[in-house]
Amino acid sequence: MTSSPYAVALVSGGLDSMVSAAMARDAGQRVLALSFDYNQRHRVELAAARRIADALGVERHIVLPMDLSAFGGSALTADIDVPKGGAGTEDGGGIPVTYVPARNTIFLSLALGWAEAAGARDIYIGVNALDYSGYPDCRPEFIAAFEGLAELATKAGVEGDPFRIQAPLQHMTKADIVREGTRLGLDLGLSWSCYDPALGSLHCGECDSCRLRAKGFDEAGIADPTRYAVKPI
Repeated sequence: MTSSPYAVALVSGGLDSMVSAAMARDAGQRVLALSFDYNQRHRVELAAARRIADALGVERHIVLPMDLSAFGGSALTADIDVPKGGAGTEDGGGIPVTYVPARNTIFLSLALGWAEAAGARDIYIGVNALDYSGYPDCRPEFIAAFEGLAELATKAGVEGDPFRIQAPLQHMTKADIVREGTRLGLDLGLSWSCYDPALGSLHCGECDSCRLRAKGFDEAGIADPTRYAVKPI
């Protein structure tokens, strides 16, 4: 079995992915950061991803272009309003329209390709199953299933050198994540969470992601460095 010093970390530019990647670095791994320009509504997060990659001193940062707006089906990739009704809520109680179809499956598949090519065996993703908006591809069952798929779908896996999908934030609250980022000495103000950016590069303060972010800082008892257009309720 390969013992590789490298780990591929998905770095969206958000708070969770920032802390997840920092945890890989804290574990002594050399981080390869992967971000995606998928024509998302909040492409400002890519500037945050670059800031984070620089701050973490990653070995390499790839921003991979793809156009998921060609598929649509999400408020983040199509002409659909971003809900502003409160964290974790949606008409009818279903999965929010900010869910991007199969996004984490797509992202992890590409991360897996880079990991195999680079000889890395750990892939870090900042998914969370507690303070989140109900996305199916953030659940522990999904992470476990993808890890099994990686073993079946790769040369390394079938030769007995499997990959590990690391989701260190899986069972943490947003407050826990803020505390962990603070413990790691991160400037959490470098990250971007808002789904519907306001003029002047401000977080809107009203979307689910802004509300969850603000709630995390508040419950952690740590000053929120985020600039909001509207103070989250």
